[in-house]
Amino acid sequence: MSFLKRLFGGGGSDGGPDEGKPVGSALVHNGFTIRATPYKAEGQFQTCGVITKEIDGVVKEHRFVRADRFSSQDEAADMALKKGQQIVNEQGDRMFS
Repeated sequence: MSFLKRLFGGGGSDGGPDEGKPVGSALVHNGFTIRATPYKAEGQFQTCGVITKEIDGVVKEHRFVRADRFSSQDEAADMALKKGQQIVNEQGDRMFS
């Protein structure tokens, strides 16, 4: 029966990037705020996060998902913060263009 529920959209969902809830504390790096939002995917946690910055009074947001998966939510969250810092260092404000 659970197979049929999943087939027709009832329960059993692993989630997705839009279902990721912030995990742990936000990190402020070079004026950007980075939040880890890992989500469950195929029995593991997918590395995912959100980078925000206020520019000219408007809060800009950049969501990112990486292929890295971990057995624990905390490990995925730690990696998301590291990847977020890397994105900020490489792209800066250009990520919002």
